[in-house]
Amino acid sequence: MSDYQQKVEDFLNSKSIAFAGASRSKDKNVANGIMKKFSENGYKVFPVNPHATEIDGFPCYPDVKSIPEKIDAVMISTKPIHSLKVVKSCKEASVERIWFHRSFGDGSYSKEAADFCNVNGISTIENGCPMMFLEPVDTFHKCFKHVLKFFGKLSK
Repeated sequence: MSDYQQKVEDFLNSKSIAFAGASRSKDKNVANGIMKKFSENGYKVFPVNPHATEIDGFPCYPDVKSIPEKIDAVMISTKPIHSLKVVKSCKEASVERIWFHRSFGDGSYSKEAADFCNVNGISTIENGCPMMFLEPVDTFHKCFKHVLKFFGKLSK
């Protein structure tokens, strides 16, 4: 098993996951869709957005450290400029696993945020989407997973 696959498995074995970048907008963003799928699969989910108190029926928190219980992992779906602030809040909350949502562009990935995680012993997945792995996987994400593998994007 590759290091990437092990990190994905560890992330998916988490029981409670925060979703930084969840949106209160009717247009929704990627975090909302991923959060919904995790919720439907029995995970405890916690949206994180400093401008909301509730998202999709779940209490929302301004940052990870404000969540009143231990969080196993955080899915980051913010703009990269906000990722460092998110990972610093994760460190304060003793989060051990972070996934930066990312496909071909930067997505939520920030080198500065990833470096902060590495220095502080936080496991990171720096590309891909958990919907490529969380069953049942839809056709789009199955195909996308193969494309990313082909281009060597699922190795970190």
